[in-house]
Amino acid sequence: MPERQRADARRNYARILAVAEQEVAAHGAAASLEQIARVTGVGSATVRRHFPTRRALLEAVSRKRIEALAARAHELAGEGDSRDALLTWMGELVAYCVSARGLAAVLVDDGAGSDPVHENACSAAMEEAAGPLLRRAVRDGAVAADVTVADLIALAVGVVLATEHHPDHGTRADRLFRLTVEGFSPLR
Repeated sequence: MPERQRADARRNYARILAVAEQEVAAHGAAASLEQIARVTGVGSATVRRHFPTRRALLEAVSRKRIEALAARAHELAGEGDSRDALLTWMGELVAYCVSARGLAAVLVDDGAGSDPVHENACSAAMEEAAGPLLRRAVRDGAVAADVTVADLIALAVGVVLATEHHPDHGTRADRLFRLTVEGFSPLR
């Protein structure tokens, strides 16, 4: 949000974002933009002016969690066993996506990354943050050399989206994640 915007525009942005956080928590990525506008007390055009796409809204709602995940990746990058560090971060990514409805949808690779107007800023932040973790694990022979951070994010997102309607979503997502780890980790 640019600081040079009028005070009322900054207030509208903050109110819209606060309501959007509640709506996404309740309804996930499918939260209604019209409902957000209604609850906020602004027109849907105002919501769309601040958040021109659903992805832009979801990215804004998810920003704090993305920043926390990025910080955690940096924290783990120099710690202990490289495989354990990467798997810890991946497990935390899955857990965050389970607890933060809509976050998995923000991280979905829609192929628009080559178009800067539609770049997925959350995915890009995760790729940058997890890069050192993955490179270290590959260098140590703990992960196959052809695995990319985008692969790992897609894996986490796939697990979360595949289990989102399960009665025990978190436990099921964690179980599937742990099962898939054997697919990208060499046998020890």
